[in-house]
Parts: sequence; structure tokens; C-alpha cells
Amino acid sequence: MRRSLLAAVLPIAVAAALLPSAAGADPIPDGPGTGLVAEYVGGPATPRPLPGEPIPANPHMGPTGKSSMHADSYASDTYPFLGPLGRNPEVLDEAKGGGLPGLCSTVTFAKKSGLIVAQCTRGQNFMLRLIDPKTLQDLATFQLPPRSSTVEAVFSLSLDKIFTDTSGGAYYYLDPQDRAVLADSEFHLRRFAHEKGADGTWRFEVVDDWDLSSYLPHDCATWTNPWPRGECDPITAVGPDWTGLIWWVTRGGRIGTVDPDTGTVRVTRLAGEQIQNSFAAAEDGVSIVSDHALYKMRADATGMPTVVWRETYDRGTGRKPGQIDQGSGTTPTLLGDEYVAITDNADDRMNVIVRRRDDGSLVCEHPVFESGKSATDNSLVGYGNSLFIENNYGYRNFFELAPGGSSAGGLTRVDVNPGGDGCRTVWTSAERSPSTVPKVSVPAGLLYVYTKEPRRDLIDAWYLTAIDVHTGRTAYKVLTGTGKWFDNNWAPVTIGPDGTAFVGVIGGLVAVRDRP
Repeated sequence: MRRSLLAAVLPIAVAAALLPSAAGADPIPDGPGTGLVAEYVGGPATPRPLPGEPIPANPHMGPTGKSSMHADSYASDTYPFLGPLGRNPEVLDEAKGGGLPGLCSTVTFAKKSGLIVAQCTRGQNFMLRLIDPKTLQDLATFQLPPRSSTVEAVFSLSLDKIFTDTSGGAYYYLDPQDRAVLADSEFHLRRFAHEKGADGTWRFEVVDDWDLSSYLPHDCATWTNPWPRGECDPITAVGPDWTGLIWWVTRGGRIGTVDPDTGTVRVTRLAGEQIQNSFAAAEDGVSIVSDHALYKMRADATGMPTVVWRETYDRGTGRKPGQIDQGSGTTPTLLGDEYVAITDNADDRMNVIVRRRDDGSLVCEHPVFESGKSATDNSLVGYGNSLFIENNYGYRNFFELAPGGSSAGGLTRVDVNPGGDGCRTVWTSAERSPSTVPKVSVPAGLLYVYTKEPRRDLIDAWYLTAIDVHTGRTAYKVLTGTGKWFDNNWAPVTIGPDGTAFVGVIGGLVAVRDRP
């Protein structure tokens, strides 16, 4: 009983020891250095669109740019609406953890209600939240099951168990009816609707529930059984293909589908391989990357995922600081009708790899960033023939980032040459964005990242930073806050349809928007 109590309180105690108290406060508290760092650098940007064809809309997903962590079914991480231009910017934040870490890892936008549907933490638990995009206040919540990795972290005394676990519901999506389709840690795939009751109160409702535990090993660590003898393989990501099947993947390399009309489940496995990231889908199939290879897959007539082609990549000799496993850290990104792109994990210099989607043939294997200092665990941004890559080398998690520290840094734009004749580097920026999923506003022509420069005074100053996609020059930087609470710890920048940039941070959710 004593050990179980210790296990339950240890994650909370560790967080409390490293972070200043936020209890009883709606705003996220700043750390040391407030008032000693610049609040705004640069000047307002003038919109200059990035050329390219619009991203096709998946008929079984909500509107493009509003419905998933990576913005759309292509995992382009681009938005068809303006982001903030840096014109007299306003910064708003809201604590979501009740005094504990409350990071919002995924932010999506319901078409009908206009509200945010987000997946956030509250201490060791996960929460689905319905949020007012103007005030950032919660309108409804739904608690999701805790992950077994929390138990494993406590009993193994390794927080890395938590920080390398991508299961629990972050990779969900909104369907055309604004329902969140999410796989939780108890092996249930669910659809959540949200509605406003007669009493004026918003609430979530589970409208569909598929129990996948009979198809997956689920002997997982619990507080009463911290050392199970069997295998535990939770679902890490879900998404629809163009036919309406709901695809899902697991850490242990299992790939499955659910037919939402019949409930039929099909599952296969990539033997000896793991999947840590999400996947991309187009009309011609689904692109998945494991820690060994890039795949193109389609479902056969029964719904079974089948391999169209498989191409290995250089996975390196070990896990780099700046990645959560040994292998590609990217979700595949689809470019137009022809290409799919990832990065590898080559030891010396990471490469951007572009292949043709029809047959998997290589277009380019293009090295990026400095020798011995290149890694990414975030999706590439892709639009037209352009890819934008962020260097995460040196960042592991918010616990281990030293005061005043940062990553090796660097962002670069790589373009596919006309006709698919190789790739070239267009520009490289020295900005340091330790761990965010970067995003591009296509009409603004701006790449949004979340930056932190190393400082000798040990102040942790975090900025929403906008970079011109054409030149690589920094347009402006807006201070969001100082201290550990404002570390985004791998959460993305998300651009809302009203032009607001949202960033999930350890303390909760931050919004940056232009004032009228």
C-alpha cells in the first residue's frame, strides 16, 4: 500500500519540484526574467503567399486546416488561412493543469460550433477539452484513461517512459460532423460529439465505441500490477483513408482498420518494427513510416491493410538527443499528387528523403544541418514543391532542458527540383525551435515556430516566431512567457481560422493574435 501511494504521488511531486505553483490561477505564471527580455522583435509582415496547389480535402475528415494535429490528411502542416502578421500582437494564456502540467498537445476547430476541441494533460491524466477560442476557457471536459507509461516511469524511475510514449489520444481527428475520433489507452476507438444542452451547458458525448482490446495485446502496467508479464501495445494514431475506413497504428508495429459502418476490424503487423508517429492519407493510399522503412499501403476488399511498396532508410546506429526513438522522427508528408517525404536518422547528417508515391522510387536524399548536430522528431511542413525542416538536436524534454539552454537549432527550406530531378536547399535559418511542430500559413507566406535562444543569465524566454517562407528571414518574434511553464515540450503551433496562433505549453494553452 505504501509503495502504491508513492507511485501515485511521485509524478506530481517531481512536477511540483521543478515548476512554480500555478494553483488557483487561470493565467500561466511566468518564471524568472519577466520584464528583462524583449517582448517584441522585428515588425509586421506583409502577406506574400506560398505558391502551390491547395491540399485536397479528405471526404471523411473535417475541413482542411481545422481537423488534426498536422492540419490535414496529407500531414502538410499548412493552413489555407492567414496566421498572425505581428500587428500590435496580443498574447493570451490559460492554465489547464490546476497547478500541475496541463499541456494541450493537439488543437482542432469544430466547423459548426466554432469552438476548439483539444486534447490536453492534467498532471498524469489526459483530458478532452472544449475551449472558447477567444477566451481559452473550458466549456466542457471529458477525462480519458491514463497511460500505462506513467506507471512504468514511476516504478522504473525513468521519466523517459512517459516522454517517448505517443499513445493516449494526441493523434486524433475531427470528422465532417465535428466528432473527435480518438483511440484511448484502454484500447477503445471512440467518436465524441459535443453539444449544448437545454440548460446552456456544453458537454461531450460518446456516440460510437469500438473495443479493440481483443485484437491487441493489452497486459499493461497498472498501479496494482506494475510489472505485467505480457505485452502492452496501445494505439498511437488514428486517421481515415479516402474510402472511409478508420486506420490505426500501434507502437509495436501493428496496423489496422475499422469499418465504421459494420464494425469490421482488420489488423496486420510489421514484424520487428515500431511506429511512433502518425500517418498520411491520400486518394491513392496511406503512407506510414516505421523505425526501419517507409511504406505505402492500401486496404484490400476486406479492409486488410496491404503493402504497395516498402523502402528502407538509414536509421543510424542509435537514438539521437532530439528524437524519441531510433529511426525517422517524422510523420510522412505528401506533396501534391506525386511525392512523399520523410527524414532519416543518419548518424552524421540527417537526410530529407523524397520518393515518388506511385512506385517508391527515390527523388532525393538530401543532407540538412551541421555534421553531428542534426535530428528532428517533428513532421516536415510540405506545400507545392517546398519542404520546411526543423532541427531538434539537443532537446529531449522540458525536465532535462537546463535553465537558459536550448537546442542546436536551425530551420531550412528544401525544394524538389522541377520534374523531380533531385532536391536543393533554398535557405537556412539560425533560429532555434527546440521541439515544436512548425506550421505554415499559405496566404501569409509565413513559417511559425516556437523559439528559445540560449542565455547566460539563465532566463528561459519563449517566443512565437514568424519566418518568411521565401527568404528565411525572421519577420517578427512575440514573447509568450518565461520559465518552464512556457516550454511546449513537443506540442505544435496551430493556426486558427480567425488568424490566431495557438501553442500548447506545459502550463496549458497560449494564443497570439493581431489586434484590430
